[in-house]
Amino acid sequence: MTYDLVIGDRAYSSWSLRGWLLFDAFGLPVKTRLVRLYTDELATALREYVPARTVPTMRTPDGSVVTETIAIAEELATRHPEAGIWPANPHARATARVLAAEMHAGFTALRSHCPMNLRVSYTGCAPTPAVLADLARLETLWSWARQTTGSQTQWLCGAYSAADAFFAPVAARIATYNLPLGAEAMAYVTAHLAHPSFLKWRAMGLTDGPDQPVYRRDYALRDWPGPA
Repeated sequence: MTYDLVIGDRAYSSWSLRGWLLFDAFGLPVKTRLVRLYTDELATALREYVPARTVPTMRTPDGSVVTETIAIAEELATRHPEAGIWPANPHARATARVLAAEMHAGFTALRSHCPMNLRVSYTGCAPTPAVLADLARLETLWSWARQTTGSQTQWLCGAYSAADAFFAPVAARIATYNLPLGAEAMAYVTAHLAHPSFLKWRAMGLTDGPDQPVYRRDYALRDWPGPA
């Protein structure tokens, strides 16, 4: 019983990373179909996944097409309650859903100024006031989640959950652009960079196609701050 998942360039498609983590990090079987962003490959592939317009898009073993990562998370959690996609504790689960929903809908300044690029890491990004406000909101959310759930792990609501998968692309952006965070928040970013599924995804992203010039920035380079 394997799912199909259409994804974009692993180095750049933050939404695809989030969707794929919902499978790999929770041990669910998936067959991926990689398409290049900014090419006809995307539209051509999605003709087989009506009504999808974006990646990631999932097809279930029984043929249901599910778009949007938050819908994918909920559908997988319903079909695989044993996987632990959401926390078992009701309060932690509610908290995780709040986190995922805000991440899904927000942080537009950070996303616009700092698109995901897993192939480089920069210095001198000069984040705008709006980006700094997004970073401050992330620190507030992450601290609140750990406090309200009493998490004693490196993750926000106890064990790694969909909430953490949703923040993985943000952690990647912080690593790429050397963005300023306090020690507690940076420890959470570091945990993402070392997560086995993230490491697997980044390794594939380094080799699965040529650079996409639209993601290039003229900042000074530094070494990637996480494990290779």
